[in-house]
Amino acid sequence: MLEPVLDIVNARVEQAAPPAWCERRGWAEFLLSLSDTELLACEAHGLEVGLRGVTDAPRELRALAESVRRVATLPRLHARAVELPQAALLGVSARKREQLGAVLALASPLAAQAARVVDVGAGSGHLARLSAEFFQRETLALEREASRVQTAERRSQKRAESVGPLDVRFSVSDVGREKLELRSTDFALGLHACGELGDRLVLAAAEAACDLLLCSCCFQKLSGTERAMLSRAGGSVRLRKSVLGLANLTLRAEGVEASQHDNLRGRLMRLALRRLLQARGLSLRAGEEMQGVNRRRAQAGLSDLANQVLAERRMPPATPAELHMHADAAEREHAAMRRLSLPRNLLARLVEVAIVLDRAALLEESGQSVVVAELFEERVTPRNTGLFATADPRRLPHC
Repeated sequence: MLEPVLDIVNARVEQAAPPAWCERRGWAEFLLSLSDTELLACEAHGLEVGLRGVTDAPRELRALAESVRRVATLPRLHARAVELPQAALLGVSARKREQLGAVLALASPLAAQAARVVDVGAGSGHLARLSAEFFQRETLALEREASRVQTAERRSQKRAESVGPLDVRFSVSDVGREKLELRSTDFALGLHACGELGDRLVLAAAEAACDLLLCSCCFQKLSGTERAMLSRAGGSVRLRKSVLGLANLTLRAEGVEASQHDNLRGRLMRLALRRLLQARGLSLRAGEEMQGVNRRRAQAGLSDLANQVLAERRMPPATPAELHMHADAAEREHAAMRRLSLPRNLLARLVEVAIVLDRAALLEESGQSVVVAELFEERVTPRNTGLFATADPRRLPHC
């Protein structure tokens, strides 16, 4: 499904002119003719839903949208979340609490047979600490940031004052650089293990033939420039780092961290900023204009954003005339770019599922039984694709 549309995936829409893949397929005129209402429906709900009332949609585009929906729709797991002690979750957001409760519930059959739980990319240690408490198993938590490990240790010690000693050990370990050693009796966990950390976890679990639960995230976080498929089934497909970020895109009426309106405003401001920097003589690709600046700053408005970025680059502040000129031009370009980007945005979920299924195929090729399914509702987190692997299929969750 992915290989025939790699030309679309590989060519981000960075200007108002139709990209070559769009011209070849004869979609440009149709996409640019979409009304604002039709555009918003496609952005919020996807092309298949957005085009239902549009009679002149190209047949090939409509067929692609239907195929992507069919292939990339995963079953949803429904497990009764573990009721977590409030005292153990101070400072943890409501959405994170729901994720932890669901993961612990779904992980229970695998953890019950394990000698040790290994939490890879443990962050501040919430999942590892709760795993040790809930499963009553030796737990090893691996995290590369020493400050997070220190925080996790403090929280674990404080929790132990209430419930007694917890068999959990936190270790500073950069799994991206160091070999991950797992045992066949381990149960490996990765809740939002980013980028190549997820790949290394899957490779280690396949080698050790141990049980695994992985929820993937941020595939673009690589040390290299591209990702090759891990499995024989994945073949020779390679995805560039810049392409992997597409998998983070989620089509929805409301964002998780911001509204759709705010997200669109942020993209418009970044485009205006890129135009301004290019006019100042800098050669930039999309995304590079925000280098060193938190992406949420784009929602504050062009003047504040531009002056912060220019100051970071030791350049004079923007004049009112510059801001006005580039804001107006960006608004016109952005309207066209949004429409031309719809087919590529459609493929975001396909890229994500292809990577997860590649990992699943590697585990199956090593003799494991595998389930791939959604762990949470999108309102909890759009990064909700879970991968379960075990040598004993009776321990797998049922969809």
